[in-house]
Amino acid sequence: MLLILADYLVQFHSGFNVFQYITLRTILGVLTALFISLFVGPWMIRYLTHYQLGQSVRSDGPETHLSKAGTPTMGGLLILVAVGVSTLLWGDLSNKYIWVVLLVTALFGVVGWIDDYRKIVEKDPRGLPARYKYLWQSVIGLGASVFLYMTATTVAETSLILPFFKEVNIPLGLFYIPFVYFVIVGTSNAVNLTDGLDGLAIMPCVLVAGALIIFAYVAGNVNFSSYLGFPYIAGAGELCIFCGAVVGAGLGFLWFNTYPAQVFMGDIGALALGAALGTVAVIIRQELVLFIMGGIFVIETVSVILQVASFKLTGRRIFNMAPLHHHYELKGWPEPRVIVRFWIITVMLVLIGLATLKVR
Repeated sequence: MLLILADYLVQFHSGFNVFQYITLRTILGVLTALFISLFVGPWMIRYLTHYQLGQSVRSDGPETHLSKAGTPTMGGLLILVAVGVSTLLWGDLSNKYIWVVLLVTALFGVVGWIDDYRKIVEKDPRGLPARYKYLWQSVIGLGASVFLYMTATTVAETSLILPFFKEVNIPLGLFYIPFVYFVIVGTSNAVNLTDGLDGLAIMPCVLVAGALIIFAYVAGNVNFSSYLGFPYIAGAGELCIFCGAVVGAGLGFLWFNTYPAQVFMGDIGALALGAALGTVAVIIRQELVLFIMGGIFVIETVSVILQVASFKLTGRRIFNMAPLHHHYELKGWPEPRVIVRFWIITVMLVLIGLATLKVR
């Protein structure tokens, strides 16, 4: 929005050309989303507390979580507002990718909001039944994948890039649609499963989004993409602003979500953030790198799958409790130790992911 204004004002002063630089607008996007989160956060927490929109705690979970009952949840709305406003202010609104990621993020947020509302306001412990939640996630994910496939103008936009291998691009053809669907829906649910401790999910989201800024910039720049052997995706550079907004909004939310949390993001935030990261990754063709950098999300999801499969097949559990972070809590690890160690692992995985830029 402000880019349009800058384009108009440049006729009066050439200095407004500075807003054409994606790097500057990304930084401004980070700061804008951060300030919105920090400014709106206290008001939102008071609002959620006043209307008693508090978290319910599982009786079969770690005993340390019982004290969290009643903590305001649905705070993910704060993230979505900050990301949306910041992206609309600093992004190029003529760019189709900006609208794709915004719509996917918002729609997954709506699904999460319905789930949270049913759990907290209607006191239905099931929330939105799993079949309906998955149905609407599938509709949104398939809609995004079909749109991206139909609007692709080059083979590179629908090819699979293998990390650490130079010039190894596998054209996916129609298989691109189910693959993209899997990435978006899978990442959304993976982040949701990880969101079980104070700040556990939001910091990895911030770190991964920060790394995706670099990949988006490379993919959208003819010179850098050619030099590093990445396919050039016209317009992908604008996703830097969106990812920057996620970083800023996430850090602002972490201010209130850090241990002991004053507010939880709820499904409205977790489902939306996961879908956002997945959508950005498929646009810039870095799905496999996303799986590396978001390894914590992958491990948490796999732990649930293994736990359920083992119990159904043998009647025995592999872990004390799934997802994995609860297993370590029940082994006696203090919550902050679990959180920080998972953060450290994410930092290492993100660095490995970034290494694929050059190690090819």
